[in-house]
Amino acid sequence: MKKVILLFIVFISGFFAGCEEVVDVDLDTAPPKLVIEADINWKKGTTGAQQTINLSTTTGYFEGEIPVVSGATIFIKNSANQQFDFIEVPKTGRYVCNNFKPVIDATYYLTVISNGNTYTASETLKSVAPITRIEQNNEGGITGKDIEIRAYYNDPADVDNFYLYKYVYSNKIASNYYVDDDKFFQGNEFFSLSDDDDLKPGDEIELTHFGISKQYYNYMSILVSIAGSNIGGPFQSPPATVRGNIVNTTDKANYPLGYFSLSEIDTKKYKIQ
Repeated sequence: MKKVILLFIVFISGFFAGCEEVVDVDLDTAPPKLVIEADINWKKGTTGAQQTINLSTTTGYFEGEIPVVSGATIFIKNSANQQFDFIEVPKTGRYVCNNFKPVIDATYYLTVISNGNTYTASETLKSVAPITRIEQNNEGGITGKDIEIRAYYNDPADVDNFYLYKYVYSNKIASNYYVDDDKFFQGNEFFSLSDDDDLKPGDEIELTHFGISKQYYNYMSILVSIAGSNIGGPFQSPPATVRGNIVNTTDKANYPLGYFSLSEIDTKKYKIQ
């Protein structure tokens, strides 16, 4: 009997020792794709003159840094053929314009020239209803014990509006994005809602409402659904490829990732009471 028990212990020890062996995961590596983050956001109460576009490429899953793309030529034109040039902050992949002129419902045309390829897109700048008030509910959630925050606004009547909401929490690394349309509340008061079950007094929230086009609404609906609402940003490595509105006119098969969007935005900060 003792011999049987001893053999069993030896077998179990060997089994768990085998479980500690390191397994190398061989992941397929696709050629890098250009990522164009061209989010033109006009914050209420500002001129909207300073705007930024970021260029980078996709990289391996286990890589610690995202490669930036330098040396590109980037500009946006409006329907009046005015051109707004974006100049790179040297070797950062960050391109800045200081004289952009935002006009609600105007159409804008993006051009990015990089590594022998030309990328183009067009989009319309959409307005957003101002945030009128913020309310805190200490009996929210499924349990009725969570803290919920609602940011209210009055949706314009007789116009189809589409919204992107972004919540940044001081107690979380990831931001929360989700989209909405006014199909069921057109012309009425409505709200965005926080999505953090761990809020407590003293935590801070920065919430932003974006006015977006129907096309961008459809794009973000897909992106949020596959990546989850709690994501670091619209282009933080979703589990599937989602094509935006930017086209490679030099080589259509070599399409970029990202989206050219223009939004009026309203941003508020709130501290949990």
